[in-house]
Amino acid sequence: MKTPLSTLFLAKGSTLLLLISGACLFAIPAYTQKSTQAKLGYRSAKIIKKAGFDFKDLNKNGKLDAYEDWRLPVETRVNDLIGQMSLEEKMGFMLISTTRLAGDYSFQQNAPRAEITSGFNEEDLWQENNMFSRKPLPFPLLTASGTTKGVKERHLRHFILRANTSAKIIAEWANNLQALCEDTRLGIPAIVASNPRNHITIDASIGLSVGTTAFSKWPGELGLAAMNDLQLTRSFAEIAAKEWAAVGLRKGYMYMADLATEPRWQRIEGTFGENADLAANMMREVVLGFQGNKLGPQSVALTTKHFPGGGPQVEGHDPHFEWGKDQHYPGKMFDYHLKPFQAAIDAGTSSIMPYYAKPIGTQYEELAFAYNKAIIKDLLRDKMGFKGIINSDTGPIEMMPWGVENLSILQRYQKAIECGVDLFSGSGDPTQLLEVVKKGMVAETRINESIARLLKEKMDLGLFENPYVDVADAEKTVGQADFQKQADLALRKSIVLLRNNAKILPLAPKTKVYVESYYDNGRGASPINVILPKTNNWGLEFVSTREAADVSVLWLTPNIGSLFNTKSDPIELQLSKNKIDVARVNETTYHKPTVLVINYSSPWVIDEIDNPNVKTVLATFGTTADALLDVLSGKYNPSGKMPFSTPISRKAVLENKADVPGFLKEKGYALFKFGDGLGY
Repeated sequence: MKTPLSTLFLAKGSTLLLLISGACLFAIPAYTQKSTQAKLGYRSAKIIKKAGFDFKDLNKNGKLDAYEDWRLPVETRVNDLIGQMSLEEKMGFMLISTTRLAGDYSFQQNAPRAEITSGFNEEDLWQENNMFSRKPLPFPLLTASGTTKGVKERHLRHFILRANTSAKIIAEWANNLQALCEDTRLGIPAIVASNPRNHITIDASIGLSVGTTAFSKWPGELGLAAMNDLQLTRSFAEIAAKEWAAVGLRKGYMYMADLATEPRWQRIEGTFGENADLAANMMREVVLGFQGNKLGPQSVALTTKHFPGGGPQVEGHDPHFEWGKDQHYPGKMFDYHLKPFQAAIDAGTSSIMPYYAKPIGTQYEELAFAYNKAIIKDLLRDKMGFKGIINSDTGPIEMMPWGVENLSILQRYQKAIECGVDLFSGSGDPTQLLEVVKKGMVAETRINESIARLLKEKMDLGLFENPYVDVADAEKTVGQADFQKQADLALRKSIVLLRNNAKILPLAPKTKVYVESYYDNGRGASPINVILPKTNNWGLEFVSTREAADVSVLWLTPNIGSLFNTKSDPIELQLSKNKIDVARVNETTYHKPTVLVINYSSPWVIDEIDNPNVKTVLATFGTTADALLDVLSGKYNPSGKMPFSTPISRKAVLENKADVPGFLKEKGYALFKFGDGLGY
């Protein structure tokens, strides 16, 4: 990799240049200011020297093309490259597909996420919907495509990396991918996306979160909201962006601007809660933290999802499945759900993802949002002012075409493109998309609009100049101690003290404490884990049995199960329905002063254990035992606030209005309310 430096001065008032590229006519402003050599990263490209500067000859024609000239405006470069791209190259460019690393077994049920190699083989790029292979599919499988074939023959340049491995391997793999792309006709670099990698989460299903990784470990998204600290939220996003960019991950399939208004919806764990104003503030901070004020070489471009808000699902069922395809607004609060998206748009989010669901009982046509012109064009584009990329969720063409089931695959592509979709997730084969254009169902001029948006993102990120990363720097950056120190503070700030009626907390020094975590992951192992810290920094005496304790601490992690193991049965929120031994909990609370800690990945109904003896209750949203013990002992004074309301009973759940946040629901709905939280 070479990075020569030089400068050039041109006289003010120099003439403008006119270039013609394909069908594009545009003016290039003259260079009137000092320019600094861009940092170039390359493997196979030759270097062109002109006017004291270095440029990469990406298309191997021996001359400097406008799209290779980093001095020119992005729009000028984009127009030039569009004029050089074939129709086949454009079609591949409109797909984003899951990519695999050789030896990555994370998609197979119960398989270990082992250390994997960083090289390619011909079958290491799998179709997106193979991620659902853990259970019988409610939709057909697509064909698979190897990475080399995908890049060289199918012209793919957008990928989603699901693998959970070391920073070194991700960085090496990303460099190999970029070298493969550089060695193509036009040398267009790839962009690699990922789901969240920095959160402690319960449901780390493929497509939702990567789970515990080598990256800095922060609270779940609900926990970030519970911190009630926007400055620390911004710090989180800036730190995560540094880690992602260091390994070559430059696009985030995140964050969710959806609101947690229907308590049964299984994706609440990935939201920032039920309050639109809080969620809007959180979205602003994460977008600006990851992207900066504008996209640049250090940015990670975000994909805000799931427009226009996936919270109000009928009975909480998710539209990944046919039985969850309907989204309704019985409280007439459609516009309320738009607030966090508007905040993300105003902050400059690079991309927005519409959900699979179709609205019912609204002014809008009952079509899935990816096919809904009134939602995408009239609302999102024209009214809300979004100018960026519309990225479909995974598989709306073949798998979840709710409302357009009667249309052929080609007609579905046609309708989605006409509505405004720029990038289709879930396919690595552009054959049918190509057929749509060749048959005249969609004009190539419309395709060029999407290609322009997609190319602009890559150029803004600096990928055309240097898509490569320093592997040694990646290893030093990811998970570094300074980053984790701030994350550790967040883990403590995310804990909410809900009830301290007996004044058990903070625990007095030398108290004999039994700490038990209870998490049934469904794999047959005992859900009980007695926490006996190796080092005692709290002045407490930890004991191994409840009988020997002065105080018992029960840390419960209810588990509704993976989203993709969902059935059409009613979704229940009672603890006994979510792998908690209610009898064991009640036995403890009846006979021993008990601190009850509940990890809320959903707004659980706790009436089965909420008896008069339960006088001390805390909420966590993905944190560590050390952070919890700091709060219990008083080393850290709890400051978190509930990001959503919890229903007082199953009856309250059944009668709730799915689009209405808990703090606005009828009196008597909530046991713990949005914003609740005590201190010492």
